Amino acid sequence: MRHPIDPKIDCVFKALLGSQANRALLIHFLNATLGQDLAGPLTEVEILNPYNEREFLDDKLSIVDVKARDQAGRLYQIELQLLNLPELPARMLYGWADLYSAQLQDGEPYEHLRPTYAIWLLGQTLRSGLCEWFHRFRLRDDQGRELLDHGGLYLLELSKFAAETVVTELERWLKFFIEAPRLDESHLPEWMHTQEMHQAMSTLKAFSEKERLSYVWYG
Repeated sequence: MRHPIDPKIDCVFKALLGSQANRALLIHFLNATLGQDLAGPLTEVEILNPYNEREFLDDKLSIVDVKARDQAGRLYQIELQLLNLPELPARMLYGWADLYSAQLQDGEPYEHLRPTYAIWLLGQTLRSGLCEWFHRFRLRDDQGRELLDHGGLYLLELSKFAAETVVTELERWLKFFIEAPRLDESHLPEWMHTQEMHQAMSTLKAFSEKERLSYVWYG
């Protein structure tokens, strides 16, 4: 690309995973990240308004990067956070709880609640004492017994990911987010030759072309 584009730029990230045109990429990313915790692969999702509605005027308004719902009513939140701020863990939990609790209106039964999954891609190390880059937080006790199978928090620390070869689709996505700004579209590495990665690169190319035209216009 003439103007290399980083997929971790906010508007680019939302175009990759939060646009109707790239709904297939969102489904692929969710399956890659949550596959072990879902009964079967997702085949369809509805992209939702990223604003979490407030019940009262003084409620805290939260906005997520990408929000979606599948045909079973399960909810998905995807967030990109490049800086490790002290309040980040509390913000993560609040965002998950806000999305989960917003499913019910006054008087509705708790049986209407559906699993909610929050996925966070982190640019800086959050858990420095651990070498793992993938962390799953779910509702379990000290013996690993689940209270309720209603989703959880999934953290992906990009700063720790350094795989040379790609084994899983999740590794492919993380490698893309890290290395995409340095890739030459005309000479892509072997791990990039999938339908999803070509579609992702097309999205970056569209932003690159906009950058080029902007430079020509204002330069």
